[in-house]
Amino acid sequence: MKQKIYIFGILNVILILTGTTFKINHWPGAGIMLTLGLVVLVLVFIPMSLINNFKAEKLKQNLPLYIVTFITCFLVFTAMLFKIQHWPFAGILMLIALPFPYIVFLPVFLFVTSKDKNFSIYNVVFVLSLLALNSVFSVLLALNVSKSTVVDSYNISHDYGKLEKALTQIPANRNQLAVGQKINDVIKIVNEYQEMILKEEGITREQWVSHPDNLWRPEVRGIAANTLAESGYAPIGGKLAEGLQDLISELNNTRGYEEFAKVAPIVFDYNSKTENVLDWGQRIFAYNNLSWTLIYLDGLKANLYLIKEAGI
Repeated sequence: MKQKIYIFGILNVILILTGTTFKINHWPGAGIMLTLGLVVLVLVFIPMSLINNFKAEKLKQNLPLYIVTFITCFLVFTAMLFKIQHWPFAGILMLIALPFPYIVFLPVFLFVTSKDKNFSIYNVVFVLSLLALNSVFSVLLALNVSKSTVVDSYNISHDYGKLEKALTQIPANRNQLAVGQKINDVIKIVNEYQEMILKEEGITREQWVSHPDNLWRPEVRGIAANTLAESGYAPIGGKLAEGLQDLISELNNTRGYEEFAKVAPIVFDYNSKTENVLDWGQRIFAYNNLSWTLIYLDGLKANLYLIKEAGI
């Protein structure tokens, strides 16, 4: 049985290392291999190993330690997988998984092993070293993913800035004055939002457009929502949502824009028929990192200029 577990463990490690290599090099199939490897590790290999060792040890009083060990491994590896794959709730899982080994596993480990007179202190040192290594690795993982996300957002911001500058140089379509006015109203709100949010970061909108890496808290969530709330914008994003609703309504009532009005909710990432203003505001301004909230506003503004100046 032990030999089979060892072989299975080696194959599992090879799968995870291969997936990691593919992930680093951005090769296809990386996500599938990592997901499969970590799922098998947590749900198959670790339980098999713990059960086999528990049966061999024949000490029922150590059962709580085995249970807590499995729960700890499950939380830590699941949180890592969610973080690597950029899945929802990864941040919450990391917040739970990071302290769990110290708050739950370590006390149980020390309590159970303290009753065993033959237990070596070196094992305690080894376990503590593993916990420290896990914390360092998890923090580095979180920082690396956050940095990658922020760098990508900076590149997108530069692209949106170039697009916006180019579009403003195209002669406006004078035939649809009502639509153009509604677009101007929404752009004004977007600029207003950006200026308030960026003021909280100590930079201007012009500085953000030219050097988006001036943000000093790009990965922090909730800054935009808190800033808007403190400025009296309730519900959060309500003024912008109202402007988008008026614009979509005007597009529906303007000849030549009817078809575009149907896809406008997708382009603007806002659909009043499927999402209320409160939920939309939380999604855009509270749940996103600060950099991605600003990127959404940049993208929205670029699309608005495209509609207005190019006469979509």
